[in-house]
Amino acid sequence: MSSGNKNDQFFNDSKYVALSQDFFEKYISKGSTIGLGSGSTVEKIVRNFGLLEYKDTLEFVVTSLQIRIVSESIGLKIIDQKDGNIDVVLDGADQIDSGFNMIKGGGGALLKEKILISSAKKFVVFAQANKFVDKFSMAIPIEVTPFGRIFVMRELEKIGGLPRMRMLDKGYPFVTENGNIIYDTLLPKYDNIKETEKDLKNIPGVIEVGLFTNHADSYYKIHSENDFESIIPRL
Repeated sequence: MSSGNKNDQFFNDSKYVALSQDFFEKYISKGSTIGLGSGSTVEKIVRNFGLLEYKDTLEFVVTSLQIRIVSESIGLKIIDQKDGNIDVVLDGADQIDSGFNMIKGGGGALLKEKILISSAKKFVVFAQANKFVDKFSMAIPIEVTPFGRIFVMRELEKIGGLPRMRMLDKGYPFVTENGNIIYDTLLPKYDNIKETEKDLKNIPGVIEVGLFTNHADSYYKIHSENDFESIIPRL
């Protein structure tokens, strides 16, 4: 377990103090280009970037409007992903299985997140302890072009899936920033994750799948604000 001094003058008004300090010391240096995923835990880490003395030397690429708004509010420099030169990506996860595969996409930014992660030298995940499981048990977000929604739904049902179109509170479909819809899909089994990811992506009309089988360099397993583990998978 790791812990930090919550009275540190530099971070004394922040959340996830020890976690942020540990991450910054290991992965961030002056001039770094950093990719930002989405989620409430990531948002707390992002806010702490604003407290770094060298924050003006950092550049950030964001995948979601939520994190972009937070980043701009604390004066972080947002850039477009032009040359694909990302030093580290930090992101959350909805579930992480015993093989360190992940289900992601609860925020709807799975396509951008996969592009960003593939462009990065390092990939670090932050997740609450209860998101680490032996086997997946939740629906997989599947991003689908609106034109192919009926066909994709039928193909998912053929393999035993239970697709449910993600909806907003007022009854309208959730639309990603790329203009697509999402089917949150329960599958009858979660055995060969890599093969499942490949099979789902091969369905015409599927844009991206919320299965992430490229393992992160490090996983922060968070038990409480100042109680966490830094796990480096040995696979």
